[in-house]
Amino acid sequence: MELCLTNGHVVDSKNGIDEALDIRVKDGVIAEIGKNLPLHDGEREIDCTGFTVIPGICDMHIHMRDPGQPEKEDIITAGEAAAAGGVTAVACMPNTIPAVDCPENVRYIIEKARQAKTKVYPIGSITKGLKGEEFSDFDSLKEAGCVAVSDDGRPVKSAAMMKQAIKKAALSHLMIISHCEDLEIINGGIMNDGAVSNIIGVKGMPRSSENYITAREILLAQEQGLPVHIAHVSTKESVDIIRLAKQKGVKVTCETAPHYFTLTDDKLFMRDADYRMNPPLREQADVDAITEAVCDGTIDCIVTDHAPHTAKEKAEFAKALNGVVGLETSLAATVTMLLNTGKITRVQLVELMCVNPRKILGINGGSLSVGSLADITVFSETEKWTVEPEKLHSKSKNTCFKGMTLSGKVKYTLLNGNIVYEDKKGE
Repeated sequence: MELCLTNGHVVDSKNGIDEALDIRVKDGVIAEIGKNLPLHDGEREIDCTGFTVIPGICDMHIHMRDPGQPEKEDIITAGEAAAAGGVTAVACMPNTIPAVDCPENVRYIIEKARQAKTKVYPIGSITKGLKGEEFSDFDSLKEAGCVAVSDDGRPVKSAAMMKQAIKKAALSHLMIISHCEDLEIINGGIMNDGAVSNIIGVKGMPRSSENYITAREILLAQEQGLPVHIAHVSTKESVDIIRLAKQKGVKVTCETAPHYFTLTDDKLFMRDADYRMNPPLREQADVDAITEAVCDGTIDCIVTDHAPHTAKEKAEFAKALNGVVGLETSLAATVTMLLNTGKITRVQLVELMCVNPRKILGINGGSLSVGSLADITVFSETEKWTVEPEKLHSKSKNTCFKGMTLSGKVKYTLLNGNIVYEDKKGE
């Protein structure tokens, strides 16, 4: 298929592009980029007037629930949601059933993902069965296709084991990703420990649970001179710890999710479990600190921590499972809260959502260079839309952005030069 994306505002930080250009796509790759490209016979024109054109988004932190929990999500439906959100690459966490702790489970994901509308990069588990007792074989996970290791969903409890894991991951050329929560400090809490939890009489999750493990991982990495990646940062103290570590030259990178720079724990007054996730929504001071850290580069990338759960699992506030879906709202929330408010530039958005996640994981993509695979996201910065859970492409509808009107509407998503999502009015 030959396509020509015309009249769009093209942003490609790797190549220093931030201007109106046309892009020709042929045989799955970007064949030409320039001004006023002539249309070829039989070529389909996609008029991008008024739209922004960027490299396909990479979300390096999602949960696909496949294998094991297809009632929540599977690789194919997660791909549908990703395409609708302009996401052309995802890295999926290993807390499936069974866990991604052996080559066979890695190969299952890779094989099934061949039919998905997004590229899928598996993350293997640090420990077998996520039990924190025995290491998985990092070399065999890497050989099978993993790009990172994590026990996401829970931290590695033992500092000694985590120290060894950081070294083992580096030797296997895998990024190590830490879920920073001390479960003993949390001790059954289900939301941020603060004024709101006290008022509604719900056991809270102290912020020290995140801050302590964040500091632990950074110290362990610093001592060995090795890299570590901190998942879903949510507290102002963790931001301060990471910022100082970066200033000292520690090889630490980190991520956050849109709900952490958009929403506060005031949402929990409604006792609606769709606003419960790990780590939890925090306070306005945390939202402000996360926003500042995204803008100043302390936080390297924006992810979703897409965590599908069924309506039944979310029905009872006190007993519900934590997690929210986010693949279809991440770009819009970022455009609404950061880009359209002037807090970040288009170039920064591309760095945060397209370039840095791939750089951290060591995977290809993130540019619109001639000859590169045509993974492209086209979106309107100004078009408003209301998040209606029943219209989401994910099997699960547990979004914390439900009912919100956001700016930033994905118009087209191209994967390997094929249109895998097209916004059609009335759908």
